[in-house]
Amino acid sequence: MTGLSQPMSPPAARPIAPPVMLARAALWAAVGFHLLVVEVMFALYGTGKNGILTAAKFFGLHAALLMMLQLTLIARIPWLDRRIGMDRLTAWHRWIGFSLLWTVVLHGSFVVLGYSALDDAAPWTTFFALAAVPAGLLGICAAAIIVGIASVSFRFLRRRLSYEVWHGIHMCVYLALLLGMVHQFLEGTTFSSPVATLYWWALWALVLGALVGGRVILPLWRNHYHQFRVAAVVPESDDVVSVHVTGRHLDRLPARAGQFMIWRFPGHNRWWQANPFSLSAAPNGRSLRLTAKAVGSTSAGLRHLPVGTRVFAEGPYGAFTSIHQTKPARLLIAGGVGITPVRSLLEESYVPTVVLYRVPDLRDAVLLAELEALARERNALLRVLPGRTGPGNAPFEPQGLYALVPDIQHRDVYVCGPPRMTEAVVKSLKALGVPGIQIHAERFALA
Repeated sequence: MTGLSQPMSPPAARPIAPPVMLARAALWAAVGFHLLVVEVMFALYGTGKNGILTAAKFFGLHAALLMMLQLTLIARIPWLDRRIGMDRLTAWHRWIGFSLLWTVVLHGSFVVLGYSALDDAAPWTTFFALAAVPAGLLGICAAAIIVGIASVSFRFLRRRLSYEVWHGIHMCVYLALLLGMVHQFLEGTTFSSPVATLYWWALWALVLGALVGGRVILPLWRNHYHQFRVAAVVPESDDVVSVHVTGRHLDRLPARAGQFMIWRFPGHNRWWQANPFSLSAAPNGRSLRLTAKAVGSTSAGLRHLPVGTRVFAEGPYGAFTSIHQTKPARLLIAGGVGITPVRSLLEESYVPTVVLYRVPDLRDAVLLAELEALARERNALLRVLPGRTGPGNAPFEPQGLYALVPDIQHRDVYVCGPPRMTEAVVKSLKALGVPGIQIHAERFALA
């Protein structure tokens, strides 16, 4: 444990408005603007052959808009990701996905009912007649894929599937997207105005451009440019290992302390095996470091990586950084291997800082020697809190946090650890009256 005094250098100037609020406002303003334009175009040029088919077109149009929004949220647009965070963007993507499910079902149902009324035929007869037409068949297949993907995304099914299986099924959404777009093109009856049609397809081009740019072009370019390779492998404990990665021009990689990257090690693991590991040291322009606990075959095998192994890294990602700092002091709370992004944040910290490190036993406190050295250099207060939570040992209850950090309301609080611990800490912070804008917690996971 070391003492707390004054920062080594003045903190950077804080923005007038928190970046997360600006990013959310920009995102939803753009969504609102395009939604308004499309609603006006539909009102002017979207009438169907009867009232039921007009409703079908309405739901089909909004299903496409929801799909556009979903793709935008997972496009990994750097500006949004650094301010909102991949975890929140992914959570929004998931819930919008369920809205998409019901919108697609309503669209299909109204199409069948509308043509059934138009042709004075039974609904099932109309369904098979539509399936015999290329545009109809493509739409039915796209809808079936979306229903299937949404079904395995319900929590009780999702938890029973490995990430690789779930991800493989989820990737079929791109097939549904392709089939749906061809379906739209063949139908060609959404808008009766050429200008409205041009706007619609330009909107699609913008969304697909962002998706391909963020998910394909940018990662490929960065890996070609930086040429990441394993420089060293350092065991930190029996089940924790650090991997040092070097490359070219790392000073131009826009990585910040607290962020994570998605790591692949081609030749050592299968190409689809990827893990999101935080940067456990602040980027210095010469190397990157990840520190991982062996919780699966991929992470367990990291200690056997040969030096010189080629690395494919996506990112950096995440909003767990100092750009969200709103107060001239901070509290860093870590549990278990959640210390890795906290350690990197401590390394770059030049404001009065308190670090609370929760571990089952002192022997589980990985990177402790580094933390103690950094705390001395940064004049930070480091407290290691060992033991299991129970009567007499509940440091993250409101009274426990207040006793450890009496000025907690005047600090930005960064929390990283197991989900249950993080939820308990956030709940206590709110009970202590810490404003939400000062609470920073991020889930480092792919899904």
